[in-house]
Amino acid sequence: MTIHAQPCAVPSTVSPDGVLRERGQREVFCGLTGIVWLHRKIQDAFFLVVGSRTCAHLIQSAAGVMIFAEPRFATAIMEERDLAGLVDANDELDRIVTQLLARRPEIKLLFLVGSCPSEVIKLDLSRAALRLSQRFSPGVRVLNYSGSGIETTFTQGEDACLASLVPVLPAADRGARPSLLVVGALADVVEDQFRRTFTALGIDQVSFLPPRRSSELPAIGPETRVLLAQPFLGDTARALEERGCRRIPAPFPLGGEGTALWLAAAAEAFGVSRAHVDRTIAPLKARAERALARYRAQLAGKRVFLFPDSQIEIPLARFLAREIGMELVEVGTPYLHRDHLAAELKLLPQDVLLSEGQDVERQLDRCRAARPDLVVCGLGLANPLEAEGLTTKWSIELIFTPIQGFEQAGDLAELFARPLLRQTRLAV
Repeated sequence: MTIHAQPCAVPSTVSPDGVLRERGQREVFCGLTGIVWLHRKIQDAFFLVVGSRTCAHLIQSAAGVMIFAEPRFATAIMEERDLAGLVDANDELDRIVTQLLARRPEIKLLFLVGSCPSEVIKLDLSRAALRLSQRFSPGVRVLNYSGSGIETTFTQGEDACLASLVPVLPAADRGARPSLLVVGALADVVEDQFRRTFTALGIDQVSFLPPRRSSELPAIGPETRVLLAQPFLGDTARALEERGCRRIPAPFPLGGEGTALWLAAAAEAFGVSRAHVDRTIAPLKARAERALARYRAQLAGKRVFLFPDSQIEIPLARFLAREIGMELVEVGTPYLHRDHLAAELKLLPQDVLLSEGQDVERQLDRCRAARPDLVVCGLGLANPLEAEGLTTKWSIELIFTPIQGFEQAGDLAELFARPLLRQTRLAV
């Protein structure tokens, strides 16, 4: 976990659109955490963190992988001699990569992931990736990105990873048919559900980034329409747009309403009539509404406070307010990408307090004063708040768990109902 501290107190400000902007101490995980879900998604990729033992312990703990397992991630441990410049870090890295690929010949895509230690000694992983890619080509492609807590927070690790893939995506053939690229790591079951729905809507040229295998990298070009599945992919979206792709503005597919609007936006971009969309998704949306009904009875009227952590707080807040009936006390987000979240912001209650960035002590004071029924926050804040009698929900679970789409709407609601039910049982 990383805590970023400012050298002195920075006053909070309110932007013209009413968002409270805070620039102080913040409590977050670093971007290395993204490896936990990314290594499961890209089945022939390996993530090699160039970092310290702390980095290794963080990922091992977050992933819950036993020491005798062989996951597709590891840490090239930087010792004191590396940090002091007493050994050639590049030679050491080359040696480790050679050993790794000899032992794991099934690996076709290797990510060198920067960390705080590698950033501190200015180890040029981009040059190392180019050198190693040339050496092991064509069997293995080597890319790099930064998951350093100096540069990234929590979900930004996925953004940095996907952005590193964009330059190596093949170019679509000239005159190719319009295609849809869904961007953001989704559980395989969710990806399959969306693919079936897009086919039913008449959109059959659909690819996903990241793909399940590195041999399935989608071709992109001016006829590619990009639909973001996650709100924290600013760098990836910008890189795709620089290659000529066009982003489809849409809310995000959380809950029945969000998923319906997300699919409708894609359908409109491909000239599918709204009547056909409504007919196609009606049974799926109805099933989601039935699943949500039982949780609405438990959660409606409950007050929720969302600390900034995952960057999915605003779509979550929209879902909780509009589909579950919860009252939003404060909705915090590490960064507010107003363009990507424009459709979501329009759906939030007018009087909701939005905060961007964090001054953790001030935000904790506001949370304690409000005494909400449920607090959504990072692991570092959860236990102290529970000790003070507040009920918490770990925001990291909302990233690790499949929550997108109609079929998962009830599962998403249950994640918020569960801690309140637990608290009720403990009180008895």
